[in-house]
Amino acid sequence: MRLTYRYNEIAHLLGQSASSSEEIHAVAYDSRAIIEGNHLLFFAFVGQFRDGHAFITDAYEKGVRHFVVKKDFQSSFPDAHFIRVEDPLQSLLTFATHHRMCFNYPVIAVTGSSGKTTVKEWLSELLSPTLNVVRSPKSYNSRLGVALSILEMHSAADIAIIEAGISEPGDMKILQEMIQPTEGIFTSFGRAHRSNFDSETAHLKEKLLLFSGLESFFYAASIPADIENGIAVHPDQYTAFFEAFSTDQVVRQNASLAIAMSQKLGLSDAEILTSMQKIRPLALRLELFDGKDNSLIINDSYSLDIDSLHHALQFQMANCKDKKRIVVLGVSQENGRHSQELTDIVDSYHPSACIVLKKGESLELDVTDSCVLFKGERSVQLEKIAHTYRVHRHQTYLEIDLSAIRHNIGQYKSKLKPETMLLSMVKASSYGSDAKKMGLFLEKIGVNYFGVAYPYEGIELRKSGVKLPILVMNCESQDFESCIEYQLEPAIYSMRQLEDFIASLIHLGITNYPVHIKLETGMQRLGFEEDQIHSLIQKIHSQPEVRVKSIYSHLAESDVPNSEFTTHQIALFDRLSKQLMNALPYSVLRHLSNSEGVANYPAAQFDMVRLGIGMYGITGSASLKETLKPAIRWMSSISQVKQLTKGTSVGYNRTFIAEKDTQIAVVPVGYADGLSRALSRGNGHVFIGNHPCDIVGNVCMDMIMIDTSGVNAKEGDSVEIIGFNQPIEALAKAMNTIPYEVMTRFSPRLHRVFIEH
Repeated sequence: MRLTYRYNEIAHLLGQSASSSEEIHAVAYDSRAIIEGNHLLFFAFVGQFRDGHAFITDAYEKGVRHFVVKKDFQSSFPDAHFIRVEDPLQSLLTFATHHRMCFNYPVIAVTGSSGKTTVKEWLSELLSPTLNVVRSPKSYNSRLGVALSILEMHSAADIAIIEAGISEPGDMKILQEMIQPTEGIFTSFGRAHRSNFDSETAHLKEKLLLFSGLESFFYAASIPADIENGIAVHPDQYTAFFEAFSTDQVVRQNASLAIAMSQKLGLSDAEILTSMQKIRPLALRLELFDGKDNSLIINDSYSLDIDSLHHALQFQMANCKDKKRIVVLGVSQENGRHSQELTDIVDSYHPSACIVLKKGESLELDVTDSCVLFKGERSVQLEKIAHTYRVHRHQTYLEIDLSAIRHNIGQYKSKLKPETMLLSMVKASSYGSDAKKMGLFLEKIGVNYFGVAYPYEGIELRKSGVKLPILVMNCESQDFESCIEYQLEPAIYSMRQLEDFIASLIHLGITNYPVHIKLETGMQRLGFEEDQIHSLIQKIHSQPEVRVKSIYSHLAESDVPNSEFTTHQIALFDRLSKQLMNALPYSVLRHLSNSEGVANYPAAQFDMVRLGIGMYGITGSASLKETLKPAIRWMSSISQVKQLTKGTSVGYNRTFIAEKDTQIAVVPVGYADGLSRALSRGNGHVFIGNHPCDIVGNVCMDMIMIDTSGVNAKEGDSVEIIGFNQPIEALAKAMNTIPYEVMTRFSPRLHRVFIEH
């Protein structure tokens, strides 16, 4: 960000006055990403998960002296300056709108249900050899993201490309007024957020608001609508550019939109073709995975512009915890002259080391206890080096989309009262995803509590650095001392267990220790019955060793709307919990609903709700399904392709005999990874590209064989087990089970890759 404003100018723009005239060069809203606070303006947002005012002290200690806060904020910071407004986020939007109007060069707005980031990135690659391009970092397309993207605009640029995404009516008008585009691209029109609109027509009309005022704009021919002022773009128009390019129609559609806009902006076909030969449909997402020697590896090796470098360095700071920070830059020979500028930026973040690699150079690096960022131009192929530092390299891996999880939690939060707290269930290694990384991520985005099944799961979270309170649902006497040592909060469900826990506290000389009372309301698992409430109250009153932190129970069929049994459970829980609350001299939290309960029984949210598998975009609720994003992909690749003649058998017990000449592929995934043997003999399939391929023969411990007849399959091709073509619900149905079991069967040997957009 290269702002050249003075603090009093910005105050005036926001309808306030200020005495300070210090120059403001950048804005911030996350204190963790601040290295040096001089010349920085901090916006204290009040969001779904966090109140930015709680981090003003941290920002102040890092040197920030200029803030935008809510009017009711009480400050006591010497030599600090505060602009007090009703809504700091709206003030940032106002500032961004003013900043946009300071520039006369073209601004391209890109929207669509999918493909926005891909088109933006590819268009930037096509334009960059001849133009100085400013573009949205990663997938910054919300109100906040668009504002931050616009503030990246500067006088040395020739053109800007800004993403815009909407989730509800009214969004696009605000984004359009900020962006004021001169050109437009509409990539696709899907069902994401459709439930927030009255109809498909209303949804489409909202998206098209972005292009109001434009004489024309480009849209994908795959969009099933005749759009006024829109110019339909079809991949068949650009086949001359696609030699050795992906044959996938969606990929080609996205590339066609980038080509069409490049032609309109004056690039020659020869210039476009030269750049197209360098473009590959690689992941444009930042990967985070475990590395060797207790390291953490961040792979963001597909671009090396200044804006994305800042973003990657900030991401590294937010995720490194106490590890050393190492940065590896990959710079092509042609751009070697820019190395000093890039290393100067890296040095401003004070890493332990910065290494610059040219294409073809090797790297020997000690990554012990380090967080290593690999950031480079695509031509350097730095991702190949990054992946050599993986802790192990099983071809089959899980991909966990943190951006989708953040989005999904936001969707649940939008259905709750502002004061309702969120407890994230991270038992069973956070449903197979990796509790340690999920715990740190969820703590970072602002959930209030964690829940685990057993003490060892809570201890694992504590050892990874998690500070939030942790509720342990199953805690027996042999675990009490370790539970107390690691400040875990046990659920108490019987008088025997309560007395044993109190005895442990007395032995350690501890009083006022937080516990959670579990009530039996119909699940018939653990919990105090109604006739035990009086004795329970007497015991709690007589023992200062414990303090009730919350009262909770479980719904037996929260996934069934309008259930009489659930209605009875809610009423019973309300009545029993009030008996306890009325007898206690302090306030107590209550929680009953899980992910499905939030959707089906909104009146039962009480003080807190427990989110589990819903965080990953898995739900039986039709209304939620429209808005949640799948967060889990299970991928592998082909180890070998074989040509079988008629009569050839496959696998153990020869349960498959080829009835004709058949092509099969071997994929290294089996029941030891969590893929059920129930999928054997054609009962299940996986996908290569968009093509379903049946599993032939029996699922083995470590691999499967699939029928790839008619599919252009080769060694190394990606194989989707769970993903866009086969959602987890479909795989669970084929395995004759539920998504919970699919996720909790994921083997520890599967490599986990965490991505953020």
